[in-house]
Amino acid sequence: MPKSVKSLISKINVFSLFILLLLISISCQQKNDHTDISQLKAKYDEGWKMVKEIEERISTPKFKSKDLSILEHGISGDSITDNHEKLNQLIVETSRDGGGTLVFPKGQYYFDGPIHLKDNINIHLEEGARLYFSSNPDSYLPAVKVRWEGTVCYNYSPLIYGYQLKNIAITGDGVIDGAALEWSREWRENQNNDKDVLRKMGNDQEPEIKRVFANGFLDLDGDGKDDGYGDGQQHFLRPSLVELYECEGILLKGITFMNSPFWTIHPVFSKNITIDGIKVYGETVNDDGIDPDSSEDVLMQNCEIKTHDDAIAIKAGRDQDAWDRPGSKNIIIRKNQLLSGVNALCIGSEMSGGVENVFAFDNVIKDGRHALNFKCNLDRGGVVKNIYIKDIYIASCEEAMFIFRMDYHGYRGNHFPTKFNNFFVSDIKCDLVDGTAFKIVGVEDAPIQDIYLENIQVKKAGVATEVKYTQNIIFSEVYVNDKVIQ
Repeated sequence: MPKSVKSLISKINVFSLFILLLLISISCQQKNDHTDISQLKAKYDEGWKMVKEIEERISTPKFKSKDLSILEHGISGDSITDNHEKLNQLIVETSRDGGGTLVFPKGQYYFDGPIHLKDNINIHLEEGARLYFSSNPDSYLPAVKVRWEGTVCYNYSPLIYGYQLKNIAITGDGVIDGAALEWSREWRENQNNDKDVLRKMGNDQEPEIKRVFANGFLDLDGDGKDDGYGDGQQHFLRPSLVELYECEGILLKGITFMNSPFWTIHPVFSKNITIDGIKVYGETVNDDGIDPDSSEDVLMQNCEIKTHDDAIAIKAGRDQDAWDRPGSKNIIIRKNQLLSGVNALCIGSEMSGGVENVFAFDNVIKDGRHALNFKCNLDRGGVVKNIYIKDIYIASCEEAMFIFRMDYHGYRGNHFPTKFNNFFVSDIKCDLVDGTAFKIVGVEDAPIQDIYLENIQVKKAGVATEVKYTQNIIFSEVYVNDKVIQ
């Protein structure tokens, strides 16, 4: 046989072998892809079983069958009398006696200072009862321990505050009004220096006792003298409306909360929480509706939230200050109506302690800049995983319907990429997205992983997808502008 023919046969054999190996490779890859989808679907089905387990652990507080009318204890609903000292004294006395329900009949109840809850107390507002607060900062002293935008410090007392309590509630058909316009407008203009100092303290892991804000005075031992860490200066970190710190057994039901100076409902390091049928209305900047923060076993249902800032945001602390603290987990979000000027439902941006096992279903999002937002920056670190979302109707949103962003503002120059993985999203209907329907952008050395999107319809969007630095992002029966997303 001529050499040329032998050479040709040899080349054909090599080529055939190459084709065979390529086909085997493709077949294996297809099999692996199929296996990945099957595994994700199995995780999806298994994950939803946790909802029942979480519900069974959550129990609403029970109170002594003793209702006390606050009018019989010197508290006035005349809109003029300052009630805060008398109410706080009544709360202490009732708690010492085993607790009970303090009933506010119809009236206008003024407080020039905070309400501090105690164990086994239910604040119950009848229809027509309205509690509202002054904006005099000196009235919210002494400073108490809070978590301010994800960093623990001592600051002005929240308007309603609980610390290391058990079995507490705020219920009824009345209104709690922060009357916060002055706080929000004037204080926010002056807060940036304090905010930067606090974030550096968290970054540098300064001891908590040195993080003294409010009026720069901290007296934890009660001797009337500063403990040695305050600077005696005025600071401008706004208080939240309701902050419950390290509490267990919480019920918020039926109440309308409005006009918060800062975040509205803020449970921190707390557990066994039911938030049912409340309304949150805000018109000021940073007026987040409900922010469970490093909390677990949380049920939020039947709520109506209309805020300038995030409607519901799952938090878990900021940067280094949160890495060795608990995260947020085992959270149910269902049957809520959300409208936000920014994010309707989100995780972050303060999420450095980690977030896992979040279940959101049967919700309506009426409007927002973003509908579903998972946000952080490269300072944060942390892990967000096992997020389950289904049966959501979205009327409209401006910039993105479903977005991961790793470049949220406030970046201080570190490089601790957050890990996002195991997101399961199905049965979403969206009428309009002015911008991008799906914006999933990780970072090169920390790709976003294992996102399973199924049975989603976006009727109209400016852009269908922007996907970058990801692994194993699966679109199944996903349509944007009547076109399937592969």
